[in-house]
Amino acid sequence: MPNFELMAIGAFAQRSGLTSSALRFYADSGLLPPADVDPATGYRSYGVHQLERAVTLRRLREIAMPLAGVAAVLGAGAEEAARLLDEHVARIEGDAAVARQRAAAIKSALGGDAPGSLIAVLKGPVLAEAVEQVLTATATPTATATATATGPTHEPASAVLAGLHIEASDEAVALTATDRYRLSTRTLVPVRTGERTWAGTVDGADLRNAVADVRRSALVRVEAVPHGIWLRMSGREDRHCRVLPEEYPDHRSLLASLGEATTRATVAKGALLRALEEHPADRPVLRLTDRGLRVQAPDDELSGILLPAAVTGEDLRIRFEMTTLYAAVSTAIGPDVMLDLRGPLQPVTIRSADRGDLTTLTMPVTFDH
Repeated sequence: MPNFELMAIGAFAQRSGLTSSALRFYADSGLLPPADVDPATGYRSYGVHQLERAVTLRRLREIAMPLAGVAAVLGAGAEEAARLLDEHVARIEGDAAVARQRAAAIKSALGGDAPGSLIAVLKGPVLAEAVEQVLTATATPTATATATATGPTHEPASAVLAGLHIEASDEAVALTATDRYRLSTRTLVPVRTGERTWAGTVDGADLRNAVADVRRSALVRVEAVPHGIWLRMSGREDRHCRVLPEEYPDHRSLLASLGEATTRATVAKGALLRALEEHPADRPVLRLTDRGLRVQAPDDELSGILLPAAVTGEDLRIRFEMTTLYAAVSTAIGPDVMLDLRGPLQPVTIRSADRGDLTTLTMPVTFDH
């Protein structure tokens, strides 16, 4: 069919996926005027060349873009249109996050006006730092990596793996996160302990949104309520965070099952991070000997970047995904990090050399991965 040939509105509606009434609406709004209007009958006809615009219009409306936004996208070049689409999706996601949080607060309030049970009172800056450090080990909402002997395999993420697991006792508050390939945990000593022990997995996005206010608060009172927790701060709006209903992975059994370290290395955190940044390998190898720690490529036995390190135990070559190793090292507390290694295929414990309250467990990958 030549591009100048006209189609009746019914045929054009069928080809474009828009109803006849929708076509009339978009014609009246100026977004998709017909190619021809019979002056006697008012009957509208469309050209084949308008199909692409009509289909794009329909798809934009399917993602709830308002008419003004549709007009801007249709009138923009490819790069500008892509930017406008990204902004629209970001607004939708932001609105959805706000709606989820408000709905959770309403759900909690439906249980009555009684105050929640005290979990702990914590120093705000300390809690904010701990949340940011530990949340680096959470999975994304779309996919997570499952640890295997050959490396991570990606599968749909459970919502609970995007959360922060909190365990409060009469002595401490432990924060834990894992994507099943990396596990990070930090223990905090509260200013005041809670009225009872408590455990739950809190939505990670809600906590991230609250971190700025938490950091600016001297003390934060953490209270448990049905379906969530409240972060109560003097002089600032209280923040509600949802508790996820799914069962959290049994991370305590994993930690308890770890064998003794066969190799231990203490190295300057900054030097190791710089070496990982400068080395081109996306899956770097750490070679540990009594000479120090060398960052090298898998097929490179001689060169690489040698770092001064205190290494005890067996010589070892071990390989990591850059993304998991770098994140684990960068969140460690203090100038030096300690690596406890148990062989080339076993989990590696990464922690501060002088403070043990933040610990990250990282899985290596095989050399043929």
